[in-house]
Amino acid sequence: MSLLTKDYDFHLPEELIASRPLPDRAASRMLVIHRDTGRIEHRMFADFESYLKAEDLLVLNNTRVIPARLFSDDGRTELLCLNQLSPTVWRCLAKPGKRMKVGRSVVVGGTNGTVVEVFENGDRLIEWDAALDIHKHGHLALPHYMGREDEEMDKERYQTVFSREEGAIAAPTAGLHFTSEMLERIRHDFITLHVGVGTFRPVSVDNIEEHEMHSERYSVAGETANAINSASRVIAVGTTVTRVLESLSGETSRITSEENQSGATDIFIHPPYSFKAIDGLLTNFHLPQSTLIMLVSALAGRELTLEAYRQAVAEKYRFYSYGDCMLII
Repeated sequence: MSLLTKDYDFHLPEELIASRPLPDRAASRMLVIHRDTGRIEHRMFADFESYLKAEDLLVLNNTRVIPARLFSDDGRTELLCLNQLSPTVWRCLAKPGKRMKVGRSVVVGGTNGTVVEVFENGDRLIEWDAALDIHKHGHLALPHYMGREDEEMDKERYQTVFSREEGAIAAPTAGLHFTSEMLERIRHDFITLHVGVGTFRPVSVDNIEEHEMHSERYSVAGETANAINSASRVIAVGTTVTRVLESLSGETSRITSEENQSGATDIFIHPPYSFKAIDGLLTNFHLPQSTLIMLVSALAGRELTLEAYRQAVAEKYRFYSYGDCMLII
């Protein structure tokens, strides 16, 4: 167990970063970590179902990515729409920020927006003179490590096949591997967490306990909570699902059962941590020294996680959003 950020580092050759998806969603490779024995297997995602038991429940995040990246009509300002507060009010990131002071205007697709507030963290509250049509004028905010602009094919492939609730800035990437046909054969349910820009923010402190975690909005239906609590094992698809379920877990039961639950979570899961809600995790490979590799390390152990990453690099797995996956059971 380590609380030092540098102890969650690994070397990744740039050529292993997947900048584009595979032609077939389910064709990814899958590294499997067995927590009880420390055994590591190299399999294909097509083998995923063979690791499930009849009474297991797969929990997925059905958030849908919005085209949140906008450019002003004069090309001088870039916006990232973070949260829609009303039909005409958005909380945004602005670049360059110095130009976007209170009272300044920006025009996108002929719609005029005015900065009405600048938050302490630099976000801007922008009020528009009409509803902003992000689907017509916006672009997907692909992660910077892809090294390219969004393309037409990303409109489909950067969404899961079960995406439904609009609001995410980034995709819940562990879910990108599933096809509708596969899900029809697996007992599953959904929560919603809108993945925010904080997903890409690095840990900039030496001691991970000093890191301030970003907050993300979620909702869980009462029927889903009951299904989770009655399952023999809960397999979370992605770190977003893990964060929601662990946020809602009590000391003795898996999660609180209510009619419907919604809110925001800023839970930061890192070693040492005792998981209460999930029994397994399917996840993609994450950035060095990120909060996400720390979460994985809390479940699988730091040494075993880093050994798995070392093997994944040696075996030339594809990394990050459009890359291969890891199953921890």
